[in-house]
Amino acid sequence: MVAQIPMPHQSPGLLPSAAETREQVLQVVRALYVELHHTQRGVADIDLESTLENELGFDSLARVELLLRLEQHCGVHLPETTLSAAETVADLLNAVITAPTAAAADRGHLESSAITDLGAARPRLEVPNRAATLTEVLDWRVRSTPDATHAVVIREGRGERLTYAELQAGARVAAAALMNAGLPAGATVALMLPTSPSYLHVFLGVLLAGAIPVPIYPPTRPSQLEEHVRRHAGILTNAGVDTLVTVAEARIVARFLKARVPSLRAVLSIGELMLGEPCTATHAPAADSIAMLQYTSGSTGDPKGVVLTHAELLANIRAMGKAVSATASDVFVSWLPLYHDMGLIGAWLGSLYFGCLFVAMPPTSFLARPLTWLRAIQDYRATLSASPNFGYELCVRRLSDADLAGLDLSSWRIAFNGAEAVSPDTLERFARRFAPYGFGPQVMTPVYGLAEAGVGLTFPPPERGPLIDCIDRRRMMDEGRAVSVAAEQPDALRFASCGRPLPGYEVRVRDAGGSEAPERVEGTVEFRGPSATAGYFRNARASAQLRHAGWLNTGDRGYLASGELFITGRVKDIVIRRGRHIYPEEIERAVGELEGVRRGCVAAFGTQETTSATEKLVVVAETRETDAASLAQLRARINRRVVDLVGEPPEEIMLVAPHSVLKTSSGKLRRAATRIAYEDGSLARGPTRGAAQWLRLAVASAAPEGRRLRQAAQRSGYGLYCWIAALPCALAVGLSSALLPGRAWSFGHRAARWLIRAWRIPFGVTGMDNIDLATPHIVVANHCSYLDVVFITALLPGPHLFVAKAELERAPLLGAWLRRIGTIFVERFAAEQSVGAVARLKEALAHGNSLLIFPEGTFTRVSGLRPFHLGAFQVAVASGTPVVPLSLRGTRSVLRDGQRLMRRVPVSAALSAPLWALPGCDAFAEAVRLRDAARDFIVGHCGELDLTGG
Repeated sequence: MVAQIPMPHQSPGLLPSAAETREQVLQVVRALYVELHHTQRGVADIDLESTLENELGFDSLARVELLLRLEQHCGVHLPETTLSAAETVADLLNAVITAPTAAAADRGHLESSAITDLGAARPRLEVPNRAATLTEVLDWRVRSTPDATHAVVIREGRGERLTYAELQAGARVAAAALMNAGLPAGATVALMLPTSPSYLHVFLGVLLAGAIPVPIYPPTRPSQLEEHVRRHAGILTNAGVDTLVTVAEARIVARFLKARVPSLRAVLSIGELMLGEPCTATHAPAADSIAMLQYTSGSTGDPKGVVLTHAELLANIRAMGKAVSATASDVFVSWLPLYHDMGLIGAWLGSLYFGCLFVAMPPTSFLARPLTWLRAIQDYRATLSASPNFGYELCVRRLSDADLAGLDLSSWRIAFNGAEAVSPDTLERFARRFAPYGFGPQVMTPVYGLAEAGVGLTFPPPERGPLIDCIDRRRMMDEGRAVSVAAEQPDALRFASCGRPLPGYEVRVRDAGGSEAPERVEGTVEFRGPSATAGYFRNARASAQLRHAGWLNTGDRGYLASGELFITGRVKDIVIRRGRHIYPEEIERAVGELEGVRRGCVAAFGTQETTSATEKLVVVAETRETDAASLAQLRARINRRVVDLVGEPPEEIMLVAPHSVLKTSSGKLRRAATRIAYEDGSLARGPTRGAAQWLRLAVASAAPEGRRLRQAAQRSGYGLYCWIAALPCALAVGLSSALLPGRAWSFGHRAARWLIRAWRIPFGVTGMDNIDLATPHIVVANHCSYLDVVFITALLPGPHLFVAKAELERAPLLGAWLRRIGTIFVERFAAEQSVGAVARLKEALAHGNSLLIFPEGTFTRVSGLRPFHLGAFQVAVASGTPVVPLSLRGTRSVLRDGQRLMRRVPVSAALSAPLWALPGCDAFAEAVRLRDAARDFIVGHCGELDLTGG
């Protein structure tokens, strides 16, 4: 019946027959099925009633490809709703028949009458630096520029504008409806809504009602609503959700929701919520109150709702804005879903705070037509936009030269790439593909973040472009060391830098033994900072596992190099598909319950998908079935079970013989090893039988554990040895200095050199000929560790007077030795003593002494050169004494602040030629010039970042 509907968009003389159209659609569907599943089996059975997901296994990206091929093959322009609405081949046929021709459809620019004016006429908006909550940010915006356009939401090619005043008015309407419905203060409200202006109203309305919003992703098709909500029952129960706000269709399953979620009291449609009058009295949340719960997975047996307060959210937003120099002149175009932290916090709430124009479109619009995203960037002159890696790859692979004709991306200054693994190949392909359209090589910006930090954690310098690290594959796999190799070396591993920690944040890498790993050694990435979550909502066990000695475990593996973070993989085997987390354990448990599958013999994992640059989901299941028909039926049942569980089918289902799925000798699933066997083809060859297999498994699992224990023991032993060697050395120096104070420096110099040799730390020095020990001078050095004194004393044979903070005078042993060698102690926090300190330094120089000063004043465990105080350089100018910059490298890694045991890491020092003040010039200007010249030398040799941003 469907095939008999005429096509009104074509002239009667060109109208193909219904049978021809039907065959065209089936031909395209069958060809894609063969490509995806690498089999001809079942192709003949594909007909109009075949379902796209359960029977054919087409996920969302496969649907995108299918729609594009149908448009090209049939010469039509399918509406965006086809992507989510079509469930069977018949639905696709009906969409093709009723669609306009490609020639008749406008596939390019958005329908908006004054797009250019939105960017050009934006007022200069200040930043609400004193706002403590999101609602205060909103109030501030409404007071300052109520009629300025805050957002444009694009749907079906039309943009709907929203001013700050309209945003607040809509939020107050939603708040009134929620409070009138009996919502208690402090309750949680789940938002299961598509991208729309109403989403923005409801999110803020929940806050104004004194409640906590819980964003969750909405169903893609109405027919899946009940199943979709059923999968969210764990999240809704964990959050203790009182009210669910969703689309109108959800009302029909309210009774099912209430049966599964004891706390759920009301289900409200968006239409009901936005009909009333705005409330006049709203709640004013405190800065430390919960602003939202961000669940890290769409479906999991152990829901993890990240608790984020208003203060934490604003701290993260401010840090990200500072890192990218965000201003009100920026325009952020986003297709990212508003239930995802990158789209909600990074794109929308960040735009709200900084006064940027926020342009949003539904994710389905981008997936159906990637060109709409790029056209919106052009039409709104966007400066900021973001996507997971697969989105950039989709644009590269799916857009033709004809599609891109006239495209102008020259306004785009930062293209954030995050939320999933970043592919260096994608970065390069996208930059090459869109360079002719104004996309500069410096625009692509890989970033890293996680919900536990708000959203952002590390950003590279703005407009620097990608930094790719090429490392030795075998050294990384065997030793976990990121050893640099030439880019052209075959089989080199390539990782993209995700940048440096945001201002106020720290990142470290912890090795398997629990110690902090040195640079270029892989380990678990940990962080701390002002937006670090206190834990997971109503999940004490997971919250306890999150923290380690004051640091939060990201769950990712990586390494640091020159302060830049490189992510290499995940600690756990979470599969990330298009930014969404899928937990293999759930799939394995559910598939293992099916008849014909060996229970406990299922492995689910993600592997790199070459066609979409994202992960594909693979399910490997053991079965004793051998008949082709039985295997086909079992494969179909597994596909349906996975779709029911996670909402998407796996890309590949592999049925294997018993004992093929790899396990440890104790019977624990070796998921990573099974993935490797799948990738190298050995899994398809079947299991190795006999005792040899068990022996190999036992050796494979025992060797890494033994290596970790041995390395941990070696590190601990070395650290203890260092202190054992240092103690008698320190006592000897203290005693000899007390008896012969005139030779204190000489004793310390020889002892420090002996100690460094005893520690077996390589110590290289360059530029010793730049220092004249007979002439008074001021050595200025970067400060990285308490060990700086040891290495500098070993370096300088002639006496120098240390200028040290007063606290060290009270330190046992060290304080006594410093006093013996004439150290000048300075109170760091007493400004009134600064004049006296300068006078003492000038007097010491006048008596022929040389000084050693750490112009940073102190050090922390965070890598990087801190700002220099001017005092040393003012003394140099006033006394006519040269400054000799000394750059230390590596001492921070030997013993960081807060670290108890030393590590054996090479240390080097470089001395600059003396810097003299120019006679007859302004004293202050000369002090600044000397300071800057010294910094330039030190930052060029210390191997750490310049934290002043210079």
